[in-house]
Amino acid sequence: MRDDTRVKDGAAQDGARDDDALMRALYEAHAEPLYAFVLRLVGGDRHRAEDVVQETLLRAWRNAGKLQRGGPAALRPWLVTVARRIVIDGHRSRQARPHEVDPGPLESVPAADEIDRALRAMVISEAMADLTTAHRQALVETYVRGRSVAEAAEVLGVPPGTVRSRVFYALRSLRLALEERGVTS
Repeated sequence: MRDDTRVKDGAAQDGARDDDALMRALYEAHAEPLYAFVLRLVGGDRHRAEDVVQETLLRAWRNAGKLQRGGPAALRPWLVTVARRIVIDGHRSRQARPHEVDPGPLESVPAADEIDRALRAMVISEAMADLTTAHRQALVETYVRGRSVAEAAEVLGVPPGTVRSRVFYALRSLRLALEERGVTS
């Protein structure tokens, strides 16, 4: 069994050497003309051109079996086509995504501060809790739920005059409770 393992390991090493040799040969024969072609496609962006050439040669290495069947004459047109498609795909993917912007200027835009409003709501809620249940119910039905005095009277089961009276005294008590808490209108 050890002899079989050595044979397999030797074949794997030979395959790796063949792959390295193939990649070197591809690079030496085609990288420079391919780079010049791609550089024109990407508008002179050297970094993008290098990336495209590298990706093209990597794809050639991955498809080495197919390319060797076509012969050396078919290799350069294939490389040029693959490089052109990589450039087109890169352009399309950049167009599909929104352009990223620097968030710095957004930090200087004033935003509405909701803290004061939230604190005011908390204070009003606490002050409402200090009211009697009847007064609180009359205010909730008329001010919070937006019902008329007649509708609130029907919901609460009391005469409309009683609702008016409760709302009047509830507002007076609420105003005093808010003044005690430092809230003025």
